Amino acid sequence: MFEKWGHFSYRHRRLVPLIVIAAILVLYVTFGLRLGDRMSQEGWDDPGSSSTAAAAIEMETFGRDNSGDVILMFEAPEGRSLNDPATFGAISSHLEDLKSSHPGEIAHVTSYFDTRNAQLISDDGSVAFAAVGLAGDGEQTLKDYRAIEDSLIPEDLPGDVSTRVAGSTAVADSLDDGMAGDILRAEVVALPLVGLLLLVVFGSVVAAFMPLVVGVLSIAGSLGILSILAGTVQVNVFAQSVVTLLGLGLAIDYGLFMVSRFREELDKGVSVPEAVGTTTATAGKTVVFSAAMVAVALSGLLVFPQAFLKSVSYGAISAVGLAALLSVTVLPALFGLLGPNIDKWSVRRTKRTARKLEDTLWYRIPAWAMRNAKVVTVVIAGLLIVLTLPLAGVKFGGINETYLPPDNDVRVAQDDFNDTFPTFRTEPVKLVVTGATEQQLVDIYVQARDIEGLSSPFTPDQGTVDGTTVLSAGIQDRDLNSDVVDQLRAIEAPEGVSLYIGGTPAMEIESIEALMEKLPWMAVYIVIATFLLMALVFGSLVLPAKAIIMTVLGLGATLGILTAMFVGGVGADLFNFTPGPLMSPVLVLIVAIVYGLSTDYEVFLVSRMVEARDRGKSTDDAIRWGTAQTGSIITAAALIMIVVAGAFGFSEIVMMKYIAFGMIFALAIDATVIRMMLVPAVMHLLREDNWWAPAVVKR
Repeated sequence: MFEKWGHFSYRHRRLVPLIVIAAILVLYVTFGLRLGDRMSQEGWDDPGSSSTAAAAIEMETFGRDNSGDVILMFEAPEGRSLNDPATFGAISSHLEDLKSSHPGEIAHVTSYFDTRNAQLISDDGSVAFAAVGLAGDGEQTLKDYRAIEDSLIPEDLPGDVSTRVAGSTAVADSLDDGMAGDILRAEVVALPLVGLLLLVVFGSVVAAFMPLVVGVLSIAGSLGILSILAGTVQVNVFAQSVVTLLGLGLAIDYGLFMVSRFREELDKGVSVPEAVGTTTATAGKTVVFSAAMVAVALSGLLVFPQAFLKSVSYGAISAVGLAALLSVTVLPALFGLLGPNIDKWSVRRTKRTARKLEDTLWYRIPAWAMRNAKVVTVVIAGLLIVLTLPLAGVKFGGINETYLPPDNDVRVAQDDFNDTFPTFRTEPVKLVVTGATEQQLVDIYVQARDIEGLSSPFTPDQGTVDGTTVLSAGIQDRDLNSDVVDQLRAIEAPEGVSLYIGGTPAMEIESIEALMEKLPWMAVYIVIATFLLMALVFGSLVLPAKAIIMTVLGLGATLGILTAMFVGGVGADLFNFTPGPLMSPVLVLIVAIVYGLSTDYEVFLVSRMVEARDRGKSTDDAIRWGTAQTGSIITAAALIMIVVAGAFGFSEIVMMKYIAFGMIFALAIDATVIRMMLVPAVMHLLREDNWWAPAVVKR
């Protein structure tokens, strides 16, 4: 089938690229350019949880709790007070002007300067705050903030008083800006570096340009698809960064494999049509099946209830699928147009056929590993297991200001606000009570009074409306979130009364619980699905089982290293982040990404071994030949992915650093010790058992 498709692309080599490229450009211009306006900041919660129900009830009854949207902190120099008449009057006037200038964006401003509430100013009178509640709901909240952002900080307050901005919406805006910077960095830094790397690999400008064509087109098309999806389902803003990272890296990798195989066929002296057909039948088929492996791993995210994971899955699957489609449509057609001109504009003159495979590192290293198979297997497997051990110390939390760099202005202001005014934390835990009489409400309040770990007792937000009361309290430290929620769950609700635990702390805990509940099902699904796919590709049941074990070993080592970094703090100062609990959805996401990438490279490696075996080579010869044929290409592909991921490693957002470094470690481990040493050693020990499968699988 793939060979026929290759010949079809050759016969219509002028038409196919025009149709596909035009379709992608229309998709991008029509929908992709509107993606920024369609994405959501939400989707981190479990829609079926108590905290989500609590938020819905509170929203319906009282409207959105906007008390922590924007915090303006005013600070006087040492020895001076904000109660100085000129200073007090200037700040009060600024806040009044702010509200009157933005009636459509600001719902209320509550501050010490209009209430003289002693709780809103520090004991020495040097620090006070104003809470600005925004009028909009959902995505409009962030738009409202950006509309007033330039007006928040007054100019030249008397007494050298400084003003800083904090609050949940200000933090969300900083996170959004950091993600936008990631996309720009990938476009400005990663693409040129990848182009140079491809030039080194191929030695030809034209050949190096081919994978870049696939990369750029796949990103443009997948952003258009993501925008279409965002019109019907919730798509988190984080999805764009992941789609760019994965789509760009894999698309260029697929292009790399296709170009390499086409040049290999030309080196054999075959005609251009035959080279195009063989390339599509071999590398093209492998690319499609590899993309299917990655898509299956990413589709495991759909098991989880969080819209964030679903949206990333939608976007990443579309990017990977489009990359594979372009690789077997546009590239074969371009190969047909170029023919030997694929080597045009060479920057280095080397004869690829002059070097024997036996003289390369990619042949000698696996040959050495096979000669010392037992020792290599025990040592490398043991090392990977040791690297996995830090994973036992993993901790989970939610997205907050600690995901910003320690020196970020909003992050610093939020930390100072939390320290100075601990009873006014912007992430309170809540009890939403419905159907309670006054006496029953008192009974619940008495039980809640004994909760340990709170920064202040529970207090009603806005009284009782239509039988619904919302009680709120701050938590002393985020590490106590789980303990506080467990204590709240132990409260006995009187008969006929419904009690919901809400607020950001409860949402985070319930999100973690939902993920841990679904994680085994995701694991079972992707293992079975990839096993079946690899069995079809390899014609063996042993090779897929071996591949999954190799992947799990590499995944465990990667997660262990990430835990040591982002929870344990190794390299925190060097890479400018604050160690702490991880977002549990991000951990699940990196599992899917690393599993997909590792399986992807396994398919490329073992497919060439199977190809050699089908031509009659012995098991050991097939191992050496397959590794030697793919070693340099897999290494180059891994380097390209590492360069792309490295651009995101400089992200200001901790979760993006986590994914980027996860891919870097996984690729480095996978392309070196696993593919070059552990896989050849294990396959050598298995010998003829590698190829075992029932006759139906062989067929």
